[in-house]
Amino acid sequence: MTSETNQLWGGRFNQPTDEFVKIFGASVSFDKALALYDIEGSIAHATMLSEVEVLTESELNEILNGLDKIKSEITSGKFNWSIDLEDVHMNIESRLTEICGEPGKKLHTGRSRNDQVATDIRLYLRDHVVMINQELKKLLNALLDLAEKENNTIMPGFTHLQAAQPITFGHHLLAYFEMFKRDYERLQESYKRINTMPLGSAALAGTSYPINRERTAEILGFERISQNSLDAVSDRDFAIEFASNASLIMMHLSRFSEELVLWSSAQFEFVSLPDSFCTGSSIMPQKKNPDVPELVRGKTGRVTGNLVSLLTLMKGQPLAYNKDNQEDKEPLFDSVETIYSCVRIFADMVPKIEANKQNMLISAIKGYTTATDLADYLVKKGLPFRDAHDVVGRAVAHGIDSDKDLSEFSLDEFQEFNSNIDSDVFDAISLEGSINSRDHLGGTSPKQIFNAIKVGRNSIK
Repeated sequence: MTSETNQLWGGRFNQPTDEFVKIFGASVSFDKALALYDIEGSIAHATMLSEVEVLTESELNEILNGLDKIKSEITSGKFNWSIDLEDVHMNIESRLTEICGEPGKKLHTGRSRNDQVATDIRLYLRDHVVMINQELKKLLNALLDLAEKENNTIMPGFTHLQAAQPITFGHHLLAYFEMFKRDYERLQESYKRINTMPLGSAALAGTSYPINRERTAEILGFERISQNSLDAVSDRDFAIEFASNASLIMMHLSRFSEELVLWSSAQFEFVSLPDSFCTGSSIMPQKKNPDVPELVRGKTGRVTGNLVSLLTLMKGQPLAYNKDNQEDKEPLFDSVETIYSCVRIFADMVPKIEANKQNMLISAIKGYTTATDLADYLVKKGLPFRDAHDVVGRAVAHGIDSDKDLSEFSLDEFQEFNSNIDSDVFDAISLEGSINSRDHLGGTSPKQIFNAIKVGRNSIK
């Protein structure tokens, strides 16, 4: 009855697979994204089998020629994917057998789809982590360039979305640099766990054939080999770790997006986004909508959801491989594609952001952002901080009532609140004085920002 069932595993079965079960269980519609990685793994496996004399040299050559032909068919879009063959692996193996006959049937010697798919996913993710980090590096450099350009651009720093203390736009941008640098480092660190080869673990217990796993790993460029066959075929920690890292990247992009949406609005007008990254309204001709940051902010939810999906997928599985793991690919592929496109578009957009320096400055002035500097000034004059806090609070209340910024107070007005205040107070509470006074590692002074930019460039060379 095997002719009526799947030709690659139908020997055990007396009935053909239900047609809807075929559709329900098939993964070829999405796992064909692994096709070229599957061929890469098969080339390495066949080469190793030949070297340990499981395959003859002639059989190896026929297999390699067949795989090369299949690769050409796939890249040209001529390959005929069949849902009856379930997945990418069986589609390729079936086609290989069509091309070269008996040698094609021998390719699967010493391996299982379990270790085969685990290898393919690692090869896929290994490549894409490198691609994503290349885009992250572009974004990091773009942030450094813009921070250097805007190092002296004064703006309010916010807490609770209320103007808090004066900073520079450059300092603010470097906060995002630090976030994305951590993301960059996390991806680099996860690469070594991705770059572990499970091939040779077979279904779950290894194989009795005299395979050479070290040689296969060498051909495929894996740095290390899995140490336990059960774990190797069932492990998806590396995919979950990537999904977690991707969620953090998207969270950081979303925070940046939220600020760009706010800052580009008429209520703030802190920045202008490039027209090429915005759209208009079908009914309101004056609109310039910040679609890119809004879309990135929205896509964050799906990436976070993919992480939860993968965690939930794995939490109840006994060892070793289970069919549940077919569900690992769609959330992983989606996170890879989403994070790559979002980082790339930000890397392209950030260099074109224009700061509205005047509006940023006005906002910093209006927000009583140097109130803490006045309190620090009083502490240096000998007043306990809590008493200084009370004095400044009353001074700010007076400023609000009289519609005056602290910098607009006269010396007499200041002295009404505390007699220790002298004419040097005006230097202490100026925006420039406040920013320059924080001249320490991590502080706001332009000198520290330039140092931070230099350190940042060296850290991502």
